[in-house]
Amino acid sequence: MWSWPNPKSKIRNPKSNNKTLVIPSPAKINLFLKVVGRRPDGYHEIITLLCRVSLFDTVVLAFDRPTISVECAHPGVPEDRTNLAYRAASLFFEALSIHDGVAIFIDKVVPVAAGLGGGSSNAAAVLLGLNHHYGFPFDDEELRAIALKVGADVPFFLLRRAAVARGIGGDLEVYEDLTPLRVLLVCPKFEVPTAWVYKNLNLGLTNHSENLKIPNLKQDFSRAKQFLFNDLEQATIGKFPEIKTIKKLLLDLGAETALMSGSGPSVFGLFKDGQEATKAIQSIRRGARWKTFLVDLLLP
Repeated sequence: MWSWPNPKSKIRNPKSNNKTLVIPSPAKINLFLKVVGRRPDGYHEIITLLCRVSLFDTVVLAFDRPTISVECAHPGVPEDRTNLAYRAASLFFEALSIHDGVAIFIDKVVPVAAGLGGGSSNAAAVLLGLNHHYGFPFDDEELRAIALKVGADVPFFLLRRAAVARGIGGDLEVYEDLTPLRVLLVCPKFEVPTAWVYKNLNLGLTNHSENLKIPNLKQDFSRAKQFLFNDLEQATIGKFPEIKTIKKLLLDLGAETALMSGSGPSVFGLFKDGQEATKAIQSIRRGARWKTFLVDLLLP
């Protein structure tokens, strides 16, 4: 059902069978992110354009286990109930009214706490894998309802399409007006907790119109790219000016636009010209200051 995306993975024998499933778990970027306001429950209402990119973790599910467990070699990934993948499995079994277990192995390639949605993607991979293994007991809408209980970005990864998300993430609309672009991801070596960013966000500075008319990025990207922004940058750059440095560097190296993804600190540059993108990543890697990845938008 799923292909093996990462030939250098530390997980061996990556073949799915009736006792295991191997599932690619892609990262995402936010091509724009508008904060509309804060809800009484503390969550923030947003409008954001999300697209998956070809940078993958790999999630392996091993069945016939008495309990739920999570194993990941990355020191920044919890292996207990606080892991979103664990929570996804727990909520799936609860919704199915069974007490089964599953061992979840995560080969972590997507940087952690970097604004790339790695944890949410892992959780979505677990839900997709479990739903497949148990014979699809939940339809798409039911599975999204479970996903939203796990985390705001998890329903997006179930959709497996570019989408505009509204509210706290559960209101999704497929977006088809993207053009294939190379994406140069630059990831600083510090982490930025999402909760900290929203806590320190000055809503008075998020002055983009709430009545956003989403342009067609496929027809006229050169003009429409002016629409790409991220309201969360003002909070994150205030504490981490290195993000502003990376944005300027990407633009100087020929990116059509450069933007922080999500709550950061990852920054991406969009390139129409693949050769120019390759030259840009080679230039940045000579400095050896940041993790870099040259990937593509995952489009239908």
